Amino acid sequence: MQIKIALPTGERLHATDTMATWPAMKASDADILIIPGYTNSGPDHWQTRWQSRLSTARRVEQEAWSKPVREDWVANVAKAVNEAEKPVVLVAHSLGVATAVQAIPEFRKPVAGAFFVAPPDVANSRIRPKHLMTFGPYPRDPLPFPSITIASRNDHFCAFDVAEDIAAAWGSLFLDAGESGHINAESGFGPWPEGSMTFAKFLQQL
Repeated sequence: MQIKIALPTGERLHATDTMATWPAMKASDADILIIPGYTNSGPDHWQTRWQSRLSTARRVEQEAWSKPVREDWVANVAKAVNEAEKPVVLVAHSLGVATAVQAIPEFRKPVAGAFFVAPPDVANSRIRPKHLMTFGPYPRDPLPFPSITIASRNDHFCAFDVAEDIAAAWGSLFLDAGESGHINAESGFGPWPEGSMTFAKFLQQL
């Protein structure tokens, strides 16, 4: 994957005035929550690889990966955030992005930032399986923490302009992944070194 937009050089991402600001962060300084999407992330998926490499990363487990229930998924993400002992960094893919955003009102612990990849269009009536629409619509309020949203130009789960629009509403730094499918193992994103580098730089700017 070739990301066409770089993080701003020499600038920090800023949270809203209601959130704490953190010194430059390393992975070991944070509770990194891996939030997979529909059917979970398999052994070759970049999320699974990152989880195995990052000592403070843990996966938010869901009881029914293939039959997602919004209330249950949201509650599990909120529980993971609220049990954290360090500032939280969310790493969400696909339906995990929708779950994380819907869980924000239930967060009781600080979230330092979020790294969102391939958000699905949960307002699209043509989305399959159709029950993914129960995770929409997305709230359009600015997020209360810094975030990056990465989207592909040929993701069958979301049109590029839809992802760009919702990222703008959130105040999220939007990165163009080019034609990268759903940015998952099936579309060739297992190791994903460019994603790792982008995530590392994102942490440094929190």
